[in-house]
Amino acid sequence: MEHEPVIAGVGVTAQGKLPGETNLTVAIDAFKRALDDCGLQRDDIDGLLTEPGTTEFGYALDYLRLGEALGINPASTGTMMQGGASAGNLIQLAAMAVQTGAATAVACVFGDVPRTGESVRISDQAHGSEEDSWDAWGATGAIAWSALSASRHMSLYGTTERQLAQVAVAARAHAARNPDAVMREPISVEDHLSSRWIAEPLRLLDCCLITDGGACVIVTSAERAKDLRQRPVKIAGMGQAFTAQKLGHPDWWYGPHQRTAVQRAYKTAGIGPEDVQVAQLYDNFTISTVMWAEHAGFCAVGEGGSFVDVDRIGPGGSLPINTHGGHLSAAHPEGWLTVIEGVHQVRGTAGERQVPKADVCLVTGRGMLLNCASALVLTK
Repeated sequence: MEHEPVIAGVGVTAQGKLPGETNLTVAIDAFKRALDDCGLQRDDIDGLLTEPGTTEFGYALDYLRLGEALGINPASTGTMMQGGASAGNLIQLAAMAVQTGAATAVACVFGDVPRTGESVRISDQAHGSEEDSWDAWGATGAIAWSALSASRHMSLYGTTERQLAQVAVAARAHAARNPDAVMREPISVEDHLSSRWIAEPLRLLDCCLITDGGACVIVTSAERAKDLRQRPVKIAGMGQAFTAQKLGHPDWWYGPHQRTAVQRAYKTAGIGPEDVQVAQLYDNFTISTVMWAEHAGFCAVGEGGSFVDVDRIGPGGSLPINTHGGHLSAAHPEGWLTVIEGVHQVRGTAGERQVPKADVCLVTGRGMLLNCASALVLTK
């Protein structure tokens, strides 16, 4: 394929609590690291796509601010805010820009400091009016919406707290092999079950971390990438899907559009769930991993709880999931690390956590009020 899009470079800053940093400084740092990773120069970048951080939520001119700071006048540019789906969907836009010739090398960049900065609640930005607000029902953040999903899944399919605990334990076991993970101390199912409630039925260890940090992914053509430093990773499959419905839709809690996004990615890649060897699934909460396993076709609807056994999805399992530790234990830069970990696994550069056979990796993301979904299939 002419102008076949590939991921040529990735960059990640330190993650965790970074006093004195800003959205802009960590984004610039990540951009420089991605350039160094692949060997491109700043002037080689003619595309710039950004996701603004939650500390400056909805900042529509983010791409102009970052472009000015980097000294780039891109041929193709823009800013997108779709929460945890932003990374995957920005990379899809970058791939389309490369495919069509609109740009030759596109940097997709994110920077945020919610750990030390002051985040703006998504509910304040996403609701159209006071009458539409869920605040009166206590649903003032992502934890409340996912707690609804978890409660419904448990009620319909018998999913248990112990099964959710398996997700947390597996994530931490992966993180123990990742020197850059924020939380590496092993945990047990009992540790999970004794952690405090945050929004029942979700406990502290069901929840993702809040971390400062930046990330960057550079997309270019396979032809150009041949002369760069790293083995290029093919963007073999792409899919995204959305719903404008919230609580008014009876199936909103399950996110059926997430399955649609994965199916679209499988179709463009020409594969099925049986071909996936490693998966990086957006895990803002443990229930997310359970439902993604179903959406991805790894198991039937309602069987996600029994599927996510640590012996299957943890280190050495038949389908390792979130091999860097995920958002639950590694860090939470809005889904960007799931993509970057997928790149490292396919490249074979994941160090101690490297999966022996990682030729096909599924990466997913979801965001906002569970309205947005993205899916990528990465291959050698």
